[in-house]
Amino acid sequence: MRKLLFFILACSTFGVFSCSKEIKPDDAAARAAKEYYDSLFAKNYAYFVRGMYLPDTIPDGYREQLEANASMFVGRMAEEHRGVSRVRILRFANDTIASADGKSHVRTSDVYLAFALGDSLNEEVVVPMIFHQGRWLMR
Repeated sequence: MRKLLFFILACSTFGVFSCSKEIKPDDAAARAAKEYYDSLFAKNYAYFVRGMYLPDTIPDGYREQLEANASMFVGRMAEEHRGVSRVRILRFANDTIASADGKSHVRTSDVYLAFALGDSLNEEVVVPMIFHQGRWLMR
């Protein structure tokens, strides 16, 4: 009996110490993509456009066209599906691409989002992301 008690105690001790905190994957790109699309459906088109991977300086007219395009997209979603009620992160796949000489690398991610539409449908989209100058941006 004493041996059985010692065996159970040893197994439970090993079980407690073998449990370690699971390393969580880097979900910053997924959170950024969700934030950009949340702002889009909240009609903050300028913030959505700032989340795009564009050259540092673009003409004001082009930026205005991108914002108008985003506005038309939201309007079409409202007209066809009674808007988007919620954006959820389904999954993401991060990757690091090294240069040929191995001196630099590029971090990318494919973020899969689900839009809960107002007419009770769901739509899944893939948002390619790139890490540029300390921020995750939509490609």
